Amino acid sequence: MLNRSVFPAILLAIVAGVTTSASGAIYPEKPIRILTTVPGGSSDFAARLVAQGLTARLGQPVIVDNRGGSIIAIQMVAKAPPDGYTLILYSSSLWLLPFMRENASYDPVRDFAPITLATRSAIVLVVNPGTAAKSVKELVALAKARPGTLNYASGASGSSAHLAAELFKSMAGVNLVRVAYKSNPPALNSIITGEVQIMFPAIAQAMPHVKSGRLRALAVTSAEPNAMAPGLPTVAAEGVPGYESSQILGVFAPAGTPAAIITLLNREVVGVLALPDVKERFLSTGTDVVGSTPQQFAAAVKAEMSSLGKVIRDAGIRDE
Repeated sequence: MLNRSVFPAILLAIVAGVTTSASGAIYPEKPIRILTTVPGGSSDFAARLVAQGLTARLGQPVIVDNRGGSIIAIQMVAKAPPDGYTLILYSSSLWLLPFMRENASYDPVRDFAPITLATRSAIVLVVNPGTAAKSVKELVALAKARPGTLNYASGASGSSAHLAAELFKSMAGVNLVRVAYKSNPPALNSIITGEVQIMFPAIAQAMPHVKSGRLRALAVTSAEPNAMAPGLPTVAAEGVPGYESSQILGVFAPAGTPAAIITLLNREVVGVLALPDVKERFLSTGTDVVGSTPQQFAAAVKAEMSSLGKVIRDAGIRDE
């Protein structure tokens, strides 16, 4: 017969969507931290939406912990106790930095447990309006006719804009020269002013300038067209078959986190991402909600490590 004294705790666990650890403790029984990058970026935006939703669903505060630098948050989570109370929401830098650093001090597969691929953001190929090319095919032809004379702007090494351009160079067989900036805003300004001809910025950054005529959009880099850029084709459909590049964000726990906790967190994070208001806020920035299983996310990470790892090695990209 069920002990009446434990019935309230069981009911609470069912309602709140909690689980129990190997020691029998109810999870979560204290606040959860989600580490991410500096405030104001896409990772921070996503982390705050997820944290707000999880707080309501789990009945415990979920706190966003912003950490500067390209690797600080990653290293902290890699070394954190695998108890489900320290998570990370991060971009592909987490699994690609080891290709750009000899001393990354962590292994993206060995040291992390994937929870879910959260979002996928479109990137757009744009040129300065003074550039002769009006399509991807014309740009490729122009670059092949004038090898090494066309420049592309990007922010930090290994950023989505940088890797999208290097992947394009590799798959289109063209020689473009990188002009590096500390971040995307000055890089975007350089193409608007005509100092640089080409860039692969996030679609939300680019489209206001495209609509004003300060930039010309040629294609989106995603596998499918994007609603934020109606009528704009994909790079793959316009002359570079198989090309696809986007910024993806995912949630991880430290390796060794109990499977029951990973399962619970996957269910709850995916549940937050599926909320209509959350989806709408992401879509307003050109970002598609994904919400995958841990296994699907692990496969996506390994696929990017294979394809973009080769691009990084071939281009000699190093973290600056």
